[in-house]
Amino acid sequence: FAIREGGRTVGAGVVAKIIA
Repeated sequence: FAIREGGRTVGAGVVAKIIA
């Protein structure tokens, strides 16, 4: 799972891409 920091997802690139 990606960590939301400042409204942005910081973690796995794939996970961040899905959330973004």
